[in-house]
Amino acid sequence: MLAAEAPLLSDAEVAQYRRDGYVTPEFRLPPEALGHLRETIERLMRDNPAIRPEQLVGAHVANSKDSGVKGSAALFDFTRRPDLLDVVERLIGPDIIMWGSQVFSKPAGDGMAIPWHQDGQYWPMRPLATVTVWIAVDAATVENGCLRVVPGTHTGGLMRHESSDAPGLALNQGLAEGTFDENEAVDILLEPGQISLHHAMLVHGSGANRSGKRRCGYAIRYMPATSHFDRTIPPTRLAANQVIDFSQRPIWLLRGRDRANNDFSAGL
Repeated sequence: MLAAEAPLLSDAEVAQYRRDGYVTPEFRLPPEALGHLRETIERLMRDNPAIRPEQLVGAHVANSKDSGVKGSAALFDFTRRPDLLDVVERLIGPDIIMWGSQVFSKPAGDGMAIPWHQDGQYWPMRPLATVTVWIAVDAATVENGCLRVVPGTHTGGLMRHESSDAPGLALNQGLAEGTFDENEAVDILLEPGQISLHHAMLVHGSGANRSGKRRCGYAIRYMPATSHFDRTIPPTRLAANQVIDFSQRPIWLLRGRDRANNDFSAGL
């Protein structure tokens, strides 16, 4: 009898995710997949010259109706990779919906900061169960504005967020001062092709890129099909120049069965 293959996300990595709200696993993208992803994202940024490269929401949708981004069908194909879905299944179960993706590319010298926040503040699934797969296209370092997380903050519910008009931010809402201890933050340092995964309630953010090297990542959002994507939530302003209309957000069942009466026809 052949031995069963080891899962792409180990039991210890799953345990860390449950405890800390994030994990950087041993799994890496194959070099050819990373090269194709990098080429696709370069083309995407050329196709959207009027949109800041940190704000390319809906990057996988060829003609997005909710974000105004001219996305890429090749990125949609990428979100369906069996290896990524195998990793995600270990965290949210076998019924998987892909409901969003975003390119976060911070140009060298003037890459925008992202304030401390919890993704669940903005997202419309109920119950709020979703995981982000963050893929490093470039190396992510402290100098070029890597992702930073505060371990364990995913267990305490939503904290108070406030709007901000401060310049140089890719997101116009962030956590109110004093709601968490920034001294507990951890830097997520990644080499190209590495991934990190984080919970929707985890406190996280990233600094500006004042270095001479770009920091580009691709974030894919998956939710269990036991949650319902609520399309009645009013449009959300994520930045001064960007409003997201979740009523027109397309979502896809990529594995298993829909168990929460989700609408897969909107926005297509």
